[in-house]
Amino acid sequence: MERNHDLAPGAIDLIPIIETAGGLSNLDAILAAGTRVRHVAFGAGDFTLDVNMAWSRSEAELGFARARITTVSRAAGIEAPLDTVWVDLADEEGLEISARTALGFGFQGKMCIHPKQIAPVHRVFTPSEAEIASAERVVAAFAEAEAAGSAAIQLDGKFIDYPILYRAQRVLEKIAAIRAKEERR
Repeated sequence: MERNHDLAPGAIDLIPIIETAGGLSNLDAILAAGTRVRHVAFGAGDFTLDVNMAWSRSEAELGFARARITTVSRAAGIEAPLDTVWVDLADEEGLEISARTALGFGFQGKMCIHPKQIAPVHRVFTPSEAEIASAERVVAAFAEAEAAGSAAIQLDGKFIDYPILYRAQRVLEKIAAIRAKEERR
């Protein structure tokens, strides 16, 4: 396909969808199989069928698979994965809960099966103004503390050290990437 469309070799990424017990069990090998995999996706519909699991609205039964997918992705040095679809098109609240759960597990986004799901998913995975402001405060306060020779501070009664700083920097990098993408449109 790359040759047919005059694309550079390796320009097309592959996104393996983990949707069976075998896929989940062999995730380390799947991620080590090639350089075209920048992230994986989770397919809960087929996964729950394969393991004879009931896929509930709360999705609590997906916790182990979600944790494994995000952890192995991180260990492999690839981007955070994409979460499974939400199949109940009439349940926007359930979609938002599912997206927030996926975000909490470390997913970078959620696959959508209908255009009306895009805005709620974007809303969940885009840092809020409060999150951005907090991240900016952490980064600024930590830079000031580092300049004074300190590598740990308190801000608003909370202990701030490098992991908290790095999380704040990720928020700012994420919003910068989102804004840059919006500007290109």
